[in-house]
Amino acid sequence: MLEYFGNSHLYTAFELQRMALSPVNMAATCGKKFFGSPLNPFAYTEYGRRMAAASELLERMTRRFAKPAFEIAETTVAGKAVEVDEVVVLTKVFGRLLHFKKRSKIRQKKMLIVAPMSGHYATLLRGTVEGFLPHFDVYITDWQNAQEVPVFKGNFDLDDYINYLIEFLHFMGENSHIIGVCQPAVPVMAAVAIMSTEGDPFVPKTMTLIGGPIDTRINPTEVNIHGKEKSLEWFRHNVISLVPANYLGSMRPVYPGFVQLTGFMTMNLDKHIDSHVDLFRHLVSGDGDSADSHKVFYNEYLSVMDICAEFYLQTVETVFQKHSLPKGEMVSRGRKVLPKDIKKTALLCIEGGKDDISGVGQTSAALELCSGLPSAKKLYHLQKDVGHYGQFNGRKFREHIVPVVVGFAEKHG
Repeated sequence: MLEYFGNSHLYTAFELQRMALSPVNMAATCGKKFFGSPLNPFAYTEYGRRMAAASELLERMTRRFAKPAFEIAETTVAGKAVEVDEVVVLTKVFGRLLHFKKRSKIRQKKMLIVAPMSGHYATLLRGTVEGFLPHFDVYITDWQNAQEVPVFKGNFDLDDYINYLIEFLHFMGENSHIIGVCQPAVPVMAAVAIMSTEGDPFVPKTMTLIGGPIDTRINPTEVNIHGKEKSLEWFRHNVISLVPANYLGSMRPVYPGFVQLTGFMTMNLDKHIDSHVDLFRHLVSGDGDSADSHKVFYNEYLSVMDICAEFYLQTVETVFQKHSLPKGEMVSRGRKVLPKDIKKTALLCIEGGKDDISGVGQTSAALELCSGLPSAKKLYHLQKDVGHYGQFNGRKFREHIVPVVVGFAEKHG
């Protein structure tokens, strides 16, 4: 752990800034309530509306967004409303398995959605869960914020991630299906390959990879280039920091969520600035629907979690620098990862034509790597008009991508 002490000031500086802004946040909250109160005559004037909008914008900009909840209480199956309970069915140190259990006797295919461990919580896939709930018995990985895991609980790296997935699939039993969204594409494929090599009876029926970095040498994006150009030591000494003493995970080396968020925001800074300017205008004009739509998205987008340093660094090295999986050199806990051994799990690869995180061709590289699968068990779907986020959320995801996944599972289930 001593090797991470050199950059411990990064997280400390962030915490000091957050504490320094606390009075500003409190003042903005008071301003929002004062100028927005129906009992205040100023609330009905242009000046009052602008002050209320400015106060709310400032309050949101200085707020620490907590982990959101899924809040999925109902879905529709075969035209009928069905109540849903969110149940934790398996708990591990660095993550848990959630089951969206329907209050119905309807039998459906079991689907494990593997959420990214890339700075955001699993709730970023709320729309993904909602899209598949009518068709599958849905489970999802809910990764723990490393900030809250005491150091004595041990470490968590890419190999542990792979082992977690295998254990989750064992828990779910035979005849399950698995989806890896973005970052999990590599560990999902590795887990299925290891299970296939070992003749594991719980190997899933289908594997769907959505916008994932299987081979980042193909059509590299800004994210891929950054991960390749910088040395592992650069990442270790510039973005890894120690969790401050005011958290349960004190002294744990992590890749802080706020660093990842900063990177994502700066990639499309103009877009985010324009979006917040629009929010101000919507609040002033009283366009509640548009304002609420902005808040729903950013409440999720601005909620971030810390990632264990060992997982982050191993992922950078394995996926973005050495390209171990596509080169046939990936090894996990002494087990060779051999995609050619995947012969029973049908493979579906989905890409977005406007994806600026995982370029077109990076995910579909898995189709060639799985040389042991006949062409009848492979399918590729390119959604030309969506970016990275639109591959697993939004209208086009529901209307175009969900039917492809459902049909693929029906054919090979």
